[in-house]
Amino acid sequence: MRIEYINPFVEAAFDILNEVLDTSVKRGQLYLKKLGESMKGIAVVIGVTGQVTGRIVFDMTEDTSIKITSKLNNEEFKEFHAMAKSTIGELANMITGRAVTKLEKEGLAFNFTPPTIITGTNLSIYEASTEMEALIIPIDTGLGIVEINIAFKE
Repeated sequence: MRIEYINPFVEAAFDILNEVLDTSVKRGQLYLKKLGESMKGIAVVIGVTGQVTGRIVFDMTEDTSIKITSKLNNEEFKEFHAMAKSTIGELANMITGRAVTKLEKEGLAFNFTPPTIITGTNLSIYEASTEMEALIIPIDTGLGIVEINIAFKE
């Protein structure tokens, strides 16, 4: 996976999360994870086609997603209901949209699917292309950890 594909997502995530959450966002240590390994409970999946194929997953616990959606909507949420799902999906769209703009400025052409939100305990996402590994970028939002899980193949 080439770094020029990854950096726009890292930069976009930091920019957007700092702007909308008004917190001190910090990046954790990057690591690799095999596709299909368990997720945290709330996963926003965005497919990628074009110069590369693969997907981006914004992965977080339900508690983190509720804190983020409460902050973004200026009201306290107690559960991950329809409004929370919509908010988390839109946040993923905002980050992806900003990353796409950065990629296009570099002459790279990518197409993205609308976000799909998957919820559950002991969640794992099966992918037929299991020889790929995902780069995990943990981001401490001040409201919990959001992991950006990127798996691209040229």
